[in-house]
Amino acid sequence: QVQLVESGGGLVQPGGSLRLSCKASGNIYRSYDMDWYRQVPGKQREVVATSTYMNKFDYSAAVKGRFTISRDSAKHTVDLQMNDLRPEDTAVYYCKQEIWRLGHDLEHYWGQGTQVTVSS
Repeated sequence: QVQLVESGGGLVQPGGSLRLSCKASGNIYRSYDMDWYRQVPGKQREVVATSTYMNKFDYSAAVKGRFTISRDSAKHTVDLQMNDLRPEDTAVYYCKQEIWRLGHDLEHYWGQGTQVTVSS
């Protein structure tokens, strides 16, 4: 099986920074797309940043220029550096990885979520 473990959330003041990390472990042959999402109560989960195996990165309009996604495919990790945080960035952040295990089809796995709260 595969597990995704996230870390790095917390409480930060507006204008501050946080770095989220997500590591997959288990019987993994290769990680493909590695993405970050966020969700606030009562709203749909939304994509924040995406990364492909070929190191193509993309961002939602809400975070472009402030957040940076990075990955280490060999270590099955994906990070999200969040700068100039705003109260509207408050959410539970989830990582998602597209993983290939030998003998299995490509599968999507989600982290458990980490709370980010931006408040003074």
